[in-house]
Order: sequence, then structure tokens, then C-alpha cells
Amino acid sequence: MPDMIETNRPKRQEIKMMNRKTLEISGVMNVESFDSEEFLLETECGFLTVRGNNLHMKTLNLEQGLVAIEGHVNEIVYLDGQQGKSKGFIGKLFK
Repeated sequence: MPDMIETNRPKRQEIKMMNRKTLEISGVMNVESFDSEEFLLETECGFLTVRGNNLHMKTLNLEQGLVAIEGHVNEIVYLDGQQGKSKGFIGKLFK
């Protein structure tokens, strides 16, 4: 019975940003990719892209679904479906 409750629980995500320098995100299931300018995260609410400058991972705990990112945050965007995975280099060229 506990498994049934766990799989039917509502999606939950919290995003907390302090002074555009520290970003804490809950509900993260996987880190698809990251570099100093962009993080692509798979979350309970869909794919999430974080863009900025000098970004680096401060905390990663996928068991608890927590990620903390430091740097200068310029943009936080949810992507529809699998769009985020295929966007990559070619998508940036035709932006």
C-alpha cells in the first residue's frame, strides 16, 4: 500500500533564489547536462533550464531531489515535453 501512495502523490517543486546568485531547486529527478552557462534539469514538473554566467553546482542530492546552483542567474525556463533535450547546439543557432 505505501508504494501506491508514493506513486500517486502530487507533483511538488520549490524554487528559491537569493539575489540572483544562489538558486535552490527541489523536485529534481535528474541532471541532464550542465556547464558554466546552462543547466538542464529533469524535475517532477518537467524539464527546467537555468541559464546565466559562472554557474556551478553547490549541492546535488538526487535522493532528496535537491540541487543548489551558484553564479549569476539570468533565466529560468520550463521546457515542454522532450524539447529541451533536442534544442542543444542546433536549436541555439536558429534562435
